Amino acid sequence: MRSRSTLMTIAAFVIALILSMVIAGGSATVIEKRTKSEVRLAMETNDHGWMQVQTDGLQVILNGTAPTEAERFRAVSLADKYVDSSRVVDNTDVENTAALSPPPFSMQMLRNENGISLIGLVPVSVDRKAIVENLKKVAGDEGVTDLLETADYPVPAGWDEAMRFGLSTLETLPRSKVSVQAGKVSVEAITDSPTEQGRVETSLARRRPADLKLDYDISAPRPVITPFTLRFLIDADGPHFDACSADTDKARDQILAAARAAGAKGTLSCTVGMGVPSTDWAKAASMAISSLGQLGAGSVTFSDADIVLDAKSTVDQKTFDDVVGELESNLPTVFSLKATLEPNATAKAAEAQFTAIRDGKGNVTLKGRVLDARQREAVENYARAQFGHDQVHGATRVDAALPAGWPVRTLAGLEALTMLHDGTLVVTAKEISVKGTTGDAQASDKIARLLTGQIGGDVQMDLQVKYDKRLDEKLALPDGKECVSRLNGSLAKAKINFDPGSAQVSEDSVKSLDALAAAMKNCTEFRMEVDGYTDNQGRAEMNLQLSQERAQAVLSGLLDRGVLTGNLVAKGYGEDQPIATNDTEAGREQNRRIEFVLLDETPVDNGLDESSQGTDTAEPQWNGSITDDATAAPGDDGAPAAQEAQPDAASSEAIPVETPETDTPRPRSRPADLDKKG
Repeated sequence: MRSRSTLMTIAAFVIALILSMVIAGGSATVIEKRTKSEVRLAMETNDHGWMQVQTDGLQVILNGTAPTEAERFRAVSLADKYVDSSRVVDNTDVENTAALSPPPFSMQMLRNENGISLIGLVPVSVDRKAIVENLKKVAGDEGVTDLLETADYPVPAGWDEAMRFGLSTLETLPRSKVSVQAGKVSVEAITDSPTEQGRVETSLARRRPADLKLDYDISAPRPVITPFTLRFLIDADGPHFDACSADTDKARDQILAAARAAGAKGTLSCTVGMGVPSTDWAKAASMAISSLGQLGAGSVTFSDADIVLDAKSTVDQKTFDDVVGELESNLPTVFSLKATLEPNATAKAAEAQFTAIRDGKGNVTLKGRVLDARQREAVENYARAQFGHDQVHGATRVDAALPAGWPVRTLAGLEALTMLHDGTLVVTAKEISVKGTTGDAQASDKIARLLTGQIGGDVQMDLQVKYDKRLDEKLALPDGKECVSRLNGSLAKAKINFDPGSAQVSEDSVKSLDALAAAMKNCTEFRMEVDGYTDNQGRAEMNLQLSQERAQAVLSGLLDRGVLTGNLVAKGYGEDQPIATNDTEAGREQNRRIEFVLLDETPVDNGLDESSQGTDTAEPQWNGSITDDATAAPGDDGAPAAQEAQPDAASSEAIPVETPETDTPRPRSRPADLDKKG
């Protein structure tokens, strides 16, 4: 009985052991598969597809070849997040990478009065100590500063030859920079003279090894020029230099360009040197040469900052004053000008004068003579205060022999010029002349009171001031562009239509023509073209004739309403210049139109005051003027052309008229959008 119990106990233990082993084995398999799946998924998600994941029990085995060491490290570190690092077996490898290329070796050797400096990166095999010891013999007490770095890479081909040539070159050039690279040497140096410069360049070229590339820039110091001189003449031999100096190559080129512009031919030269009195030397020289070119005969001489300009007697006084004034007023500050005009025994001495010109666009030019530099400054500052700083250009010259009261006359004259839109002021010893156009009807009286009040009652004045109502700000009259815009705008709001097949304005467009006549107020002084257009239905020549007649009908309608038409001309363009497609009725309706085009922005006096016109006059008012293309018919009776263009009732059957397709009855459309023809 006891033995049976023992056997049962043993069997139970065996069964339990077997069950435990089965359960443990199954659990390990599940854990192994899950771990493998998690690690592989993590590798794929993070772009480590090269990684192969295997499991052996609780161990995770990593295999594969990573593209880089960094990639391999990131992949292994990622596996550590899912499995303890002690369970990770890393069997990965890294692809073979190309050997790192050596760095670009170079050495710069600088030599001057402070010694020699070595800078750069050289192979570790270079005997730096020997190089420094040899250069100390050259540098003497100033010594050698070694700032070289080294790298443990093979010496590149051509390095040793280039270094030997560079060291030997440095020994012969006290002020130099020698740059050494494998197979190449660059030399920059300054020599004591042009002769020494040539010798060094020849020596370098001869000593250069055949396989070595050599670049060199050897310069000699610029000569010191004292005084800094330039002399340019225009005489019987033509424009030419007697002497020319410049401080830089750029300045030399600028001066020679000015000489060629003045007429100089052939080979021109200019010495580049040191000692220039101002950095504006080229600007001053170019201005003086250009001025002499305008005079046409004489000479200009520079001695440092002093300029002497001598003009020949063939130059007239006014030209001399204008050119010299321009030069004198605009020379750089450092320079001073003395200008003389050779006397002409047969010529009458020109009267001294001061001139100011206002061009109507806000620009003012000051010319003529002033008493001294202080008055020139005062006149220019006053003009800039009155007309605007950037609108005033000074071109005056100093003349100490001007009569008494000259500054007062010029300033008073400039104040008078402010009352003109455009004009000219001329001040002489005898009188003050003010001529121009203004928008102030009282300007002439105001100018007269101003001049007599500031200069005195005995001043002689020549006032020719014209009042232009279009410049009067109180009236605010439109200009030509505004008139055309207003007229075309009126047509856009209320289009003028015509009866089909004729130039007769339709009854529903009478008010449109009335509105157009009202829009012509204050616009009859501008030369304008009344343009007629049709669509492309029908024959082109018929459309051209019809468009001419309709344009003329509009012009005649304006005349019937008391509008002065002497500056208007009718012109038909037929089906040309469409503003919309002719494939639809709406587009054709837009193309059948009347437009106004400005011919001249300058108003033309029509000889009548528009205030005397009546807008309700029953009969046409003919002003008797006929323009070239005409607002009138070709006949001699002066009647409008549209009246002759229409056949009378008796002859309508005898003269066949071809009616274009466009003249069939059609509904009226909305007003066209009228733009200027282009």
